[in-house]
Amino acid sequence: MEKDKTMERLRGWFSGRLPREWFEGEPEIVLDREEIAVVGRLRAPALGDDVSEVERSAALEGGILRFREETRERRVEIALEAEHLFRRKVSWGVAVGGETVMFTTLSVPVMTRLRQSERRVLDTLVAAGVARSRSDALAWCVRLVGDHTDTWLADLRDALRHVDRVRAAGPDVNS
Repeated sequence: MEKDKTMERLRGWFSGRLPREWFEGEPEIVLDREEIAVVGRLRAPALGDDVSEVERSAALEGGILRFREETRERRVEIALEAEHLFRRKVSWGVAVGGETVMFTTLSVPVMTRLRQSERRVLDTLVAAGVARSRSDALAWCVRLVGDHTDTWLADLRDALRHVDRVRAAGPDVNS
């Protein structure tokens, strides 16, 4: 319940604070313990049907870079306000043409204990050049799992939100 209210407050605050002309519709706000990610949808460049895939890709890349440069100062200002207000770092990204590009993201160390067989998986990825370090290899594995289990993870997050609502509606045990 508390997380739902925090998300409502975040969405409302960013809706009121972000310039309307930046994005098509409302941006996606993603929240975790350390970070608020703001991802807005950009208008795709107006191109004819006869352009090549290379030209289309370059136009998307150029539009993303233009947006990033033109909005940098305002995004920093808004992020500083949000970081002070919500006590989390703010990262920015855009979605356009089926692609999402993050401009800034927070990299947070996570402590874990792995058995030898699990460490060998990471070491194999490093030895094969898939990752530069065990840390990169672990991040690669997490992304791979996330890419292949999006629906399952979304269902799990929905179930956790339901558990939070049921807990909040229950009796107050601190009385």
